[in-house]
Amino acid sequence: MFHCKMAEYMKMLLQQKHLLGKEYITGERHLRKFDSFVIENFPDSDTITKEMMHIWAAKRSYEKIGTQRQRITPVRDLAVLMNKLGKTSYVFPMYTLQHEQRYTVHIYSKEELSEFFKQVDNCCYSSEVPYRHIVMPILFRMLYCCGLRPGEARRLLLKDVDLESGILTIRDSKFGNDRLVPMNQELTDMCRAYANTAHIYSESETPFLLGYRNKMLTDDNLNSNFRRFLRKAGISHGGHGKGPRIYDFRHTFAVNSLKNMVLSGKDMNAYYPVLKTYMGHSFFKYTEYYLKITKDVFPEISAKIEEYFSDLIPQELGDEYENNRF
Repeated sequence: MFHCKMAEYMKMLLQQKHLLGKEYITGERHLRKFDSFVIENFPDSDTITKEMMHIWAAKRSYEKIGTQRQRITPVRDLAVLMNKLGKTSYVFPMYTLQHEQRYTVHIYSKEELSEFFKQVDNCCYSSEVPYRHIVMPILFRMLYCCGLRPGEARRLLLKDVDLESGILTIRDSKFGNDRLVPMNQELTDMCRAYANTAHIYSESETPFLLGYRNKMLTDDNLNSNFRRFLRKAGISHGGHGKGPRIYDFRHTFAVNSLKNMVLSGKDMNAYYPVLKTYMGHSFFKYTEYYLKITKDVFPEISAKIEEYFSDLIPQELGDEYENNRF
């Protein structure tokens, strides 16, 4: 698997991640590349040195900052593990990296949502992915109606979808948190009908939303379908690295939820923590982000939001929020 003189530590890191229930697919891929890098450039080294790490961490001309961070993080994790085990290694300071360019959140309008879901519901049958035309309407409703992160929806297993109660179990999400997410009746009925077709003989560990060859949906598959539906819905896209993004369904869910709470006269002091829990935010600061967006997108309710949360609304929406993909 690994061949450099740090191979045993690399294996231990993978075992540690897997024991925590993490797939760590991307991390493992970068560790393999780092292994080859060490063999080629530092064949006699049995630890991570500052020189080695700064060469590895250097940003490549074709590389985005986010991709650079992805490449550095597993090697940094390796260094932390080695230090814990008494093998002195250099831990790269992530704060020295540039911040990614700020992304402007796109809140889908009612008209955009209506047209987008019309195209999703018209998804055609594919012999290569025979359940695609059923999966896509369910998946995108989970993203918008339940405010799920894309990865949370993709990773759902059959055992995670309670078809009786209509509750999703989200396991080991951001910061390792688990949570229960209720679905509305329409989405629950869609999941039941789909399961009665696709999962008659499935094991509990089978991915709920089936992709190519009945495997878990990939990011690439999800993104290609999203862009196709977006184009057919007539919603303009700014190009690679710009929006709208799939993640904006989660943003739109949060903003519309806050708006509806205000307009329906809900006790915001009681319902605001509920939204935090429902969305799987570890800290209130992540939910506060949506107060600012809601205030800007719907100025007609800004006075009410200010009344409840004037001390919580962040003045600026910086990289801390949008690049963490909460």
